Amino acid sequence: MRKIENAELPLEELKYLGDPLADAVVAELVSSGSTGVVNDVLAHFRDNDQPIPEDLPESVRRYLVATDDPPGWADLDRVANAYEFFVDDGVHVASVLSFGAMVNCYAQPRPSRVLSLTHRLNQPHRRLSETSQFVLNMMASSPFGSGGAFVPTIQKTRLIHAAVRHFITRSGQWDVAADGVPLCQQDMLGALLIFSVQVIDGMRRIGISVTEREAEDYYYVWRVTGAMLGIPADAMPETLAEAQKLNAELVEASYGPSPEGIELTRNLVRLYEDMIPGKAFDGVAAAVVRQVVNPEVADWLEVPRSRGWGRAVGAGVRLMRLLERGEDRSRTATAVLDKAGSLLLGGSVRTLTDGQPTALTIPAGLREKWLAAGVCPVQSRE
Repeated sequence: MRKIENAELPLEELKYLGDPLADAVVAELVSSGSTGVVNDVLAHFRDNDQPIPEDLPESVRRYLVATDDPPGWADLDRVANAYEFFVDDGVHVASVLSFGAMVNCYAQPRPSRVLSLTHRLNQPHRRLSETSQFVLNMMASSPFGSGGAFVPTIQKTRLIHAAVRHFITRSGQWDVAADGVPLCQQDMLGALLIFSVQVIDGMRRIGISVTEREAEDYYYVWRVTGAMLGIPADAMPETLAEAQKLNAELVEASYGPSPEGIELTRNLVRLYEDMIPGKAFDGVAAAVVRQVVNPEVADWLEVPRSRGWGRAVGAGVRLMRLLERGEDRSRTATAVLDKAGSLLLGGSVRTLTDGQPTALTIPAGLREKWLAAGVCPVQSRE
C-alpha cells in the first residue's frame, strides 16, 4: 500500500476516513431529532470574533470550541502574505476556480456520484455560490483571525459534509466496503489540491503571471484551511512541489468520465451561457472551460466545442500573456487584465436562484481595495 511521501498515513486509508468530530455531532443530533439547530446557530455567525452561544447542545458546543482555532503549526504571518496576491489576482483566482476547478471536480466519478445522491446535479448555482463565498472568506486579510469570517464558514462546511456522509451511508445506495466513505478525507484532499495546485496551473495556462512565492503562499493558505476542515496534517504535502506531485498521482489519476460528471458539467456550462445575454456569445463559456482544463478532461465531460470561440479565446489568452508581461510597466495592461477578471468573476458569482440574484459577501478590506482599483465585481451585503 503506497504511502504519502514523508507521511505515515497510507492514501488508501483516507478513502475510509470521515471526520470524527463533525460526524459525532451529526449522529447525536440526528438521534435526538435536533438536526435543525446547527444551521440555526451558524447562520448568525458573521465573523470569527463572535462568541459561541451558551444555549447549544453540549455536543455542538464541544465541536465549535474544538474547531475554533487554526492548527498550532500554522504561521499566520505567512497566511497574511497571500492577501496581497488576493488583492492583485483574487478575481482571476475566482474565475479559474469557476471555469476550471469546478469542472475538474466533476471529472472525479466518486464525488460526482455523491452530488447525484444529494439531488444537486441540477443545482449548479448553489454549489457555485457556496464555493465562491468560501473562497472569498478565505481571501480576507486575516481569514483565521480577528475580523475575519472564515472560521464559522469552515465549521459549517464540516457539519454539512458530515450530514451528507450520515444520510448517504444509511441510504442503502452506497457500498462503503467497495467505494469507501462518501466525502471521505481522500475526497477532501483531492478537492484541496484542485482548488490550490490546479487553480495556479489554470491561471498560468490563461496567461496570468503567478510567481513561485505567490504560488507557495496560496497553497499554504489552503493547507491551513485543509487542517481546519479536518484533513489529517500528515496527509497534506508541506511544499507546493510535493502537492503538485500528489495532485498528479492522486487526483488527475482518478479522472474519468461518468454520467454524473457529464450532467454536472453540462448544467454548469449552461448556467454560464445563460448569464451572457443574447445569442452572439453562445459557446464562449464552453470555450473558456476548454482553455482552462485539460483537453482530455473536457472531452470526457463532453464540454461542447466551438471552433470560432475556441480560436477567439486562444487569441485572448495570447493577448493576456503579452499584457501580463508588461503589467508592472503599463497601466493600460493592468486595467485590461483586471477588467477581464472582474467580468469573469461577476458573471460567475451573480448566479440565479428562482430568479433572484445570489448575493455574496466580499471581505471588507478586499472589497475596499478592489473598489479603489475599479475591479470589484459585486457589492457586499453588508
